Amino acid sequence: MEYIYAALLLHNAGKDINEENVKAVLSAAGTAADDARVKALVAALDGVDIEDAISKAAAAPVAVAAAPAAAPAAAVEEEAEEEEEKEDEEGGMAGLGALFG
Repeated sequence: MEYIYAALLLHNAGKDINEENVKAVLSAAGTAADDARVKALVAALDGVDIEDAISKAAAAPVAVAAAPAAAPAAAVEEEAEEEEEKEDEEGGMAGLGALFG
């Protein structure tokens, strides 16, 4: 997966996706680059319109199915934040009470 990420990072930065650049990104990330995998990646991406591939992947039905599942998680996060705010207020009041003994 890190090979794909390296290619996407290079694409986003406007750099050429070639063996040397992919190896440099992987090296900077602390990953040992396998020459065969780097060559295969560069060969596979030759002539591919990455922007088009990204837009097609973003419109995939899987992304639509995942959206409703996010709604309950957001509600749980809101409840947790509300509880934290209450605890912070209560904790602050207890601290003030200790000042006046």
